[in-house]
Amino acid sequence: MTETAQQAANVVEQGEPEAKHHPYFRPKDAATLILVDRSGSIPKVLVGRRHDKVVFMPGKFVFPGGRVDKLDHRVPVSAPIPPELEANLLKGSPKITPARARALAIAAIREACEETGLCLGCKTGTVPSSLEGPWQPFGQAGLLPDPSGLFLIARAITPPGRVRRFDTRFFTADASAIAHRVEGVVHADAELVELVWVELGSSPLADLHAMTKNVLGELDRRLATGPLRHDAPIPFFHFYGGRMQKDMLPGG
Repeated sequence: MTETAQQAANVVEQGEPEAKHHPYFRPKDAATLILVDRSGSIPKVLVGRRHDKVVFMPGKFVFPGGRVDKLDHRVPVSAPIPPELEANLLKGSPKITPARARALAIAAIREACEETGLCLGCKTGTVPSSLEGPWQPFGQAGLLPDPSGLFLIARAITPPGRVRRFDTRFFTADASAIAHRVEGVVHADAELVELVWVELGSSPLADLHAMTKNVLGELDRRLATGPLRHDAPIPFFHFYGGRMQKDMLPGG
């Protein structure tokens, strides 16, 4: 998870009071993707270890994620986001448009590719020229991003009073959706120096921030009931009356 997305998770914690030292800033849209390998008896999630010399969370395990980019609104896709996923993304306040819901799902895919080199997509006969910048690896591999296998696990908004505020949606997708790997993204001098598939509940995950562990706990509960479904309730962490509040949005 990049600094922006991780900060969004870090400051929304159970019982943390609302900060008062900064004026109101509108939260920025952000997305995080938790990739899950369910081929074994215990599900594994993909985490990346940050470089020891970075200022923010050195040496910590994180998930890929970050802010929505302008290109995320207009990049072509191999399939639309499922209508049930769109409906879930539209729930909660502040309200967003279907176009922003789509961009959030697409941003989660882009951030995963940028930070881990793992691309969720489908082969296409024609590669659009609009696959530029951070989307270039998809074009080079003959892929279009595919959001059809994403599920929304949680939503969390950074409390008021922060200099940087984010409205983060936590997505998950099965590892089988990985269609291409870009070599050389993770290395000794990169932001992420190592990728590890770890079992849910294992020791590397114990060092994650409380909010991220809350989201993983929700993911673990949902996986225990069988295949992921869009109709499961979605926890929405936000601040109201100066305190963090957890609402359960109905799935649909």
